[in-house]
Amino acid sequence: MAQTASIAEDFKPSTFNQPGQEYPQVNSQGYARFRIKAPQSDSIKVSLGLGGRGGTKLTKGADGFWTGTTEGPMDEGFHYYHLTIDGGVFNDPGTLNFYGSTRWESGIEIPAHDQDFYALKDVPHGNVQQILFPSKSTDTQRRAFVYTPPGYEKDKSKNIRCYICSMAGAKMKPHGATRAMPT
Repeated sequence: MAQTASIAEDFKPSTFNQPGQEYPQVNSQGYARFRIKAPQSDSIKVSLGLGGRGGTKLTKGADGFWTGTTEGPMDEGFHYYHLTIDGGVFNDPGTLNFYGSTRWESGIEIPAHDQDFYALKDVPHGNVQQILFPSKSTDTQRRAFVYTPPGYEKDKSKNIRCYICSMAGAKMKPHGATRAMPT
């Protein structure tokens, strides 16, 4: 467990932890810290923090807990990982499990530095409506998604700009508009 004094000790539980679980944790620099209770084990390694050296090796404490911090900061975003305990592969009991890479594995989120930009905020939000209309050019019924800003329904007399999401004839799934609408 190669650590330097420059690692910020502002670790917080990962957003994907099981309810009430403190570990794994992440800090503001993107390091991940793990703590596993396994008093009878001889070795524990986390598959994260590979760096060409096979993962993050945990160190056993006198209390039977194994702890360790990744050697360097992880890339922002979601990471799958697992534990290797005495040669057996297990999921971390402290975090939720996710299906990926053809198997169930533990998951940890390294928060993005610009995450606040994308976070849901307590501000007025508009609405997205699906409307159906007859098309003379195709002689079929067509569909459009219309965004109206907050307050539009209360006072329609104002000249308010509305946005129409057109997928240029693409087959649209019901959730397609939510990805194309301004937020």
